[in-house]
Amino acid sequence: MSENAPPAGSLAEAVAAFGLDVPEPSVELLDAYREQLWSWNEKLNLTRHTTFEKFVARDLFDTLQLSELLPPGERVLDVGSGGGVPGLPLAILRPDLDVSLCESVAKKANVLAAVVEHLELPVTVHAGRVEAVVDPRSEIAPFDTLVARAVAPLWKFMRWLRPHPQGWGRLLLVKGPAWVEERGEARHRGLMKGYQLRRVAEYQTPSTDAVTTVLQVNRAEPKPGGPR
Repeated sequence: MSENAPPAGSLAEAVAAFGLDVPEPSVELLDAYREQLWSWNEKLNLTRHTTFEKFVARDLFDTLQLSELLPPGERVLDVGSGGGVPGLPLAILRPDLDVSLCESVAKKANVLAAVVEHLELPVTVHAGRVEAVVDPRSEIAPFDTLVARAVAPLWKFMRWLRPHPQGWGRLLLVKGPAWVEERGEARHRGLMKGYQLRRVAEYQTPSTDAVTTVLQVNRAEPKPGGPR
């Protein structure tokens, strides 16, 4: 991967410049998604990544890192999807996954639904808050993994999700260096009790010095002989 990729005139050129291994059919569909995203962005603030370089180095690169952590066939929910990252690129790169999007802002959820329909992707868009989607009363099947990037601090996720443990298996959060402080705040509020947090990936964002961490949250295994 080139750390200082030159400006590219197309998505395919940017993918090649950063040395990413993405099949050509996926690049074509990603480009169709990128075109839709940038078009809608002129009417509604969905992304700041409006160059090929930023789209690849940030949106696509983060999605590829998450993709490596997801076993085949998982039910995945992108929480606070916004403009669709990482959920829609994930659905394009990993058609074996059952991907859904969750967006509480109605206008953004409507855009996501329009983009999904335009691209003919097998993706469900849930217009609502994540705590309502994972609530068993919603009658939505439980998700194996929830993914999120740039949505909320860790303590907020735990406050939303703790009441509904039956609706999700684990949480993968894409975070910057502030994750350490977020962990401390979540522990201080008593929201990590019964759950374990660990780093499952750490990488440098291309063309920058920024280090990105992927955190995993899941229920702690009961200690042998302890209460269940």
